[in-house]
Amino acid sequence: MAKRVFLVRHGSHGDVGQRLTGHGPEGGLTPRGREEAAAAAETLATRGVAMLYASPRRRTQETAAVIGARCGLAVTTAEALDEIDFGDWTGRRFEDLAGDPAWDRWNNARASAAPPGGETMAAAVARAVAFVEGIATGPVACVSHCDVIRGVVAHYLGLSLDNLLRFEVAPASVTTLDLWPGGATVVEVNRLP
Repeated sequence: MAKRVFLVRHGSHGDVGQRLTGHGPEGGLTPRGREEAAAAAETLATRGVAMLYASPRRRTQETAAVIGARCGLAVTTAEALDEIDFGDWTGRRFEDLAGDPAWDRWNNARASAAPPGGETMAAAVARAVAFVEGIATGPVACVSHCDVIRGVVAHYLGLSLDNLLRFEVAPASVTTLDLWPGGATVVEVNRLP
């Protein structure tokens, strides 16, 4: 029997679209981010979510807290859902990375490139996939990060990690998977209320 897993991207924070926050210092959710988290919580409230996990980053913890309050669930921190470690790029503005050959390679060859001093995309995806596959029963919600969610979806669709930028995972969107031993169905990607 399949277990249902909802992958939720954190809500908007001040760095979204501006800076590569990664594991670096971060502010909390913006007012818009809190509204997005509340909308995701409303979506999940009708889905029978029984467990709630979140990456240790502030933006995911705050998003999960909104979901947990609406769904009556405690948040369990899961290191495996953490953001990619972007190494030397942590905290850099996207406009400052533009034109850097290593940045261009990262964005065109995620299956083989790595941020300087950081984690490979494959390593981030492997830890996240191992986590969701290790969840005993569903339905569960896992609050994580854009590229981590993209990587998990790519894994289950059999896509190369080089194809990650071909689909969107917007702030506070919900992506739905049905998992069973040896298989999975990607039910929905990037659902916004």
